[in-house]
Amino acid sequence: MSADALVVGSGPNGLSAAIELARSGHSVTVYEANDTIGGGCRSAELTLPGFVHDLCSAFHPLGAASPFFCELDLSREGLEWIEPPAALAHPLDDGTAVVLERSIEATAANLGPDARAYRRLVAPLVSEWDDLAGDALGPLVRLPRHPLVMARLGLPGVLPARLLARIAFSGVRARALFAGLAAHSVLPLDAPLTASFALVFAVATHVANWPFPRGGSQRIADALAARLRSLGGTIETGRRVSNLDELGHARAYLCDVTPRQLDEIAGARLSERYRGQLRSFRYGPGVFKLDYAIDGPIPWRANECLRAGTVHLGGTLEEIAEGEAQIARGRAAERPFMLVGQQSLFDQSRAPAGKHTVWAYCHVPKASTFDMTARMEAQIERFAPGFRDRVLARSVMGPAEIQSHNENYIGGDIGGGANTMFQFLTRPFFRLDPYATSARDIYLCSSSTPPGGGVHGMCGYHAARSALRGALRA
Repeated sequence: MSADALVVGSGPNGLSAAIELARSGHSVTVYEANDTIGGGCRSAELTLPGFVHDLCSAFHPLGAASPFFCELDLSREGLEWIEPPAALAHPLDDGTAVVLERSIEATAANLGPDARAYRRLVAPLVSEWDDLAGDALGPLVRLPRHPLVMARLGLPGVLPARLLARIAFSGVRARALFAGLAAHSVLPLDAPLTASFALVFAVATHVANWPFPRGGSQRIADALAARLRSLGGTIETGRRVSNLDELGHARAYLCDVTPRQLDEIAGARLSERYRGQLRSFRYGPGVFKLDYAIDGPIPWRANECLRAGTVHLGGTLEEIAEGEAQIARGRAAERPFMLVGQQSLFDQSRAPAGKHTVWAYCHVPKASTFDMTARMEAQIERFAPGFRDRVLARSVMGPAEIQSHNENYIGGDIGGGANTMFQFLTRPFFRLDPYATSARDIYLCSSSTPPGGGVHGMCGYHAARSALRGALRA
């Protein structure tokens, strides 16, 4: 089949790229190796019948706040965002929990002596989100359109998270909350730029909460696919592309894959210098994931946790920092920092009446084969004694299984590459147009391009705009 543009991969970025091209008047076909579309946005009954689990992504603060998704308004395709009463809870060993609310004031109110410092750090960025998102969710090598706003993020954000937390906050609660947000960088918290992850997640929460789609993350992919088809685009599943030469002729090829895979499927069309750069791309640590079917809610000691869709487990700033540092040294964390999702508390379509699902993962060294199940369950029991007694069934996925579900997740890396400072700012590597390749008709549109990981579609959108300026220019 020939079309103006052919897209390899039906993750959120591949579908977003296809939509932007289709609504610009171009014919588009998307090829997906799996039998179901979605990439990191897929859901399945992993444990027992009737229990719907998200295979990878589950909560989407950047999805609900994405300029591209907001412009599309996928509610027309039936996408419904659920906002839990609280975005995030972070329990501590004293039996209480720090709660990240959509309201800045409500969040600050449970930070004790650091309430004022939190407002001062976050509030100016929240009010400028529209301008901030336009710059922060695009190529970082270009001159920002709103340099003063970016400076408010960039000056503190370039610091290591542990350093900024110690400078900005005096109390355990605010420091722990900040550490958990920064740990989404999958870097040691003493690494430069990790503070920016905490700031962006906090700001996005106050703009759009940490919502999730009713019925599972698959609904995001399904809504994007429905929009694409309404624009005349087509999708072929079960179609693995091992070489672009297998496909029909097109004016542009957009690849929702990582650099290693781009080298494999398009290498013959690329310059040797560019291929060398693709091969030097660095992948980050992996994840170890557990999904549970349970008989009743998680029995948290801190009742505040039952208001939150997401729970961060890891204790204090120092404990989280040590766990992430162990991973950077190639060791499995003894007390891992964990993300726990309890979507079924707020979405009854996820589990049978009276039952619940649990979604949880922690970071591990790349391609680790160490079984983190016991350590992860010990962390849950630490803050929710009696959890094990409620487990009906469990699904376990290490990095190899994670990669088998989505080939973009090399070694279990769900973020599309290591977030080291230089690579994060220039991913996949330094180019004025990071989506264009050495071949005029081939473009990279995955999370290995700016702005990186997360379900927001911005990598695909920007790659499509690059193709419209280049190979598809009239």
